[in-house]
Amino acid sequence: MRVLVVTAVTAEADSVAAAFTGAAGATHRVPLPGGYALTRFEHAPGQLVDVLVAGVGPAAAAAGTAAALTAAVLGPVPATAPTSSGSRTQGSPAPYDLVVSTGIGGGFAAHAPLGSLVVSDAIVAADLGAQTPDGYLPVDELGFGRSVHHPPAELSARLAKTLDAVYAPVLTVSTVTGSAARAAELTARHPHAAAEAMEGFGVAEAATAHGVPVVEIRAVSNAVGPRDRAAWRIGEALDALRSAFQQLAPVLEESP
Repeated sequence: MRVLVVTAVTAEADSVAAAFTGAAGATHRVPLPGGYALTRFEHAPGQLVDVLVAGVGPAAAAAGTAAALTAAVLGPVPATAPTSSGSRTQGSPAPYDLVVSTGIGGGFAAHAPLGSLVVSDAIVAADLGAQTPDGYLPVDELGFGRSVHHPPAELSARLAKTLDAVYAPVLTVSTVTGSAARAAELTARHPHAAAEAMEGFGVAEAATAHGVPVVEIRAVSNAVGPRDRAAWRIGEALDALRSAFQQLAPVLEESP
């Protein structure tokens, strides 16, 4: 299987990469347009995992993911000279079978306590819409697009079972929840949501545009609600992320 793993920040990418470092096969970096670079773990022909740091928020996540997916078709653009349309350069990524949006995130306490893992059965843009006198309307109800992506059910359920993870919707927000009132609002609209993060929907938009399945995996570092830095468990969540990808490595290295 050829997998693109997209994170927001370097610490998350390092945790993912640590799960594959030392395994048999080649490891190298692949430059992409826009200043991005992939860290590639290639274990056999046609079996690879590429790890990308795309940036924080849905827009950055979409842009970085799109750069990687476009390069998979056209080849990365060298820094010194552009390539002609349709050409590929040596060392460019292969087209992908799966995109994984991952990192740490907030957990809704009723479903996902600190240190737990969440695998998405839906990736939801929780604040893409409009406020009206009658309440919030998602963008799809306004007639301007979609607010939910559904990962492939069989694969995502299998990943959740492998990780003993919560299998539930993951919300994408542009502003992290920092109050009890906001947490209650999100819970009322999405009662089954288990986690909140800032990138999944952007990654899913880019992946869907390129016809590639997508799933989101989150390690819970904090509770969704009042902002309390003293209660955050970022180190533990990063360790859980590394452990998760160690468990998933055999699945992600299978043939599609």
